[in-house]
Amino acid sequence: MAVDNSLEIAKKDDDAYDDDGSLKRTGTIWTCNAHIITGVIGSGVLSLAWSTAQLGWIAGPISLLCFAMVTYVSAALLSDCYRSPDPVTGTRNHTYMDAVKVNLGRKQTWLCGFLQYLSMYGTGIAYVITTSISMRAIYRSNCYHYKGHEAPCDHGDAFYMLLFGASQIVFSQIPNFHDMEWLSIVAAIMSFSYSSIGFALGFAKVIENGTIQGSYGGIPQATVAKKVWKVCQALGDIAFAYPYSTILLEIQDTLRSPPAENKTMKKASRSAVFITTFFYLCCGCFGYAAFGNQTPGNLLTGFGFYEPFWLIDFANVCIIVHLVGGYQVYSQPVFAFMEGWLAEKYPNSGFINKSYNLKLPLLPSLNLSPLRLCTRTFYVATTTGIAMTFPYFNQVLGVLGSLTFWPLTIYFPVQMYFVQLKIEAWTRKWVILQTFSIVCLIISTIALIGSLEGIVSAKLE
Repeated sequence: MAVDNSLEIAKKDDDAYDDDGSLKRTGTIWTCNAHIITGVIGSGVLSLAWSTAQLGWIAGPISLLCFAMVTYVSAALLSDCYRSPDPVTGTRNHTYMDAVKVNLGRKQTWLCGFLQYLSMYGTGIAYVITTSISMRAIYRSNCYHYKGHEAPCDHGDAFYMLLFGASQIVFSQIPNFHDMEWLSIVAAIMSFSYSSIGFALGFAKVIENGTIQGSYGGIPQATVAKKVWKVCQALGDIAFAYPYSTILLEIQDTLRSPPAENKTMKKASRSAVFITTFFYLCCGCFGYAAFGNQTPGNLLTGFGFYEPFWLIDFANVCIIVHLVGGYQVYSQPVFAFMEGWLAEKYPNSGFINKSYNLKLPLLPSLNLSPLRLCTRTFYVATTTGIAMTFPYFNQVLGVLGSLTFWPLTIYFPVQMYFVQLKIEAWTRKWVILQTFSIVCLIISTIALIGSLEGIVSAKLE
């Protein structure tokens, strides 16, 4: 009888762990969708009306749909790389870099890691800029309401950036991705809320105007060269708004199985990209239809809308709450890499490897690590400092999107797919995917040049 009990206890213990020895993963298609939407519908959605305005009524919507298809194809290819060599029964690759190392070797892993963490770090900078703009918009909205639309309601961004940075120092003490499902769910609800408000306000403005503004060629510019730069920058903004490849495998690593993780991830990606594209088209197209050539760079903070001021305030509060969560979604993998590397290099250091439980009145216990407190505080401080130096919303988004779009969203997933499924050179599938990769490289290069020119011009003005 004692033997039976011990076997039963052992079985229960086995049930608590996955095949890699980690605690049983509990993520579902719903939490996966929440993580994806939190990561995708961020500051990028607010620039899409401006991007559509630069591209015009034909190229604007087509570009949004093309980037949606590219994002889903990339996600489908990458989700099959979570396990190697078999996508269903192989060994888990917990991170994007793990998958690149297994499939493409150490040299490409270093390049991938640099670009991936640069992208995540850059996204953090963009989120600091966007949140400060939304905080300032709340102040200005109330000022305009009570003092009139011509009142001097300008207010600098620096204070709001510092405020957001201080809040992120606190939230950054959340240990890891697996402990922040609740934050992603809240953030996803917020993204739905402010995207819906942006769409509704644009739709209401179109009804109020009684006409659809805009043109097939987009906003005219003084010179052909300036028009080209603006179009390139718009493509960069769209490239920033869509992809989530940098965090896809980290999200997939939270999923329980069965069913196989890649099947769940593909379903979640399909629904998340569909939902995202719907909101992107609504915000981008109705924003342009409402304002035409006067379309603001940021739909909810450019003050094309003044009333109802309380709704604009609520939308910006939703943006702020969402970006608090979005910042963490993109920062946690960077934190995990930094701290894992230090723990491996200094295994006997108490400062690096010890943590302490802090019990506060009326609050759950907080797990604090001296290493986590120092490294994450420094990380948040640097993203905040760079955002204060370059507070250019559309231009920064364009650079970030175009710089990492091709290598992380296209090149690495395509090359890993070739290795994983043993696709031979010059076969039909190889030619199609290589052509797909080259076209995306050309678009990314054009967008990067235009966005860099935008930052230089903004700095000189």
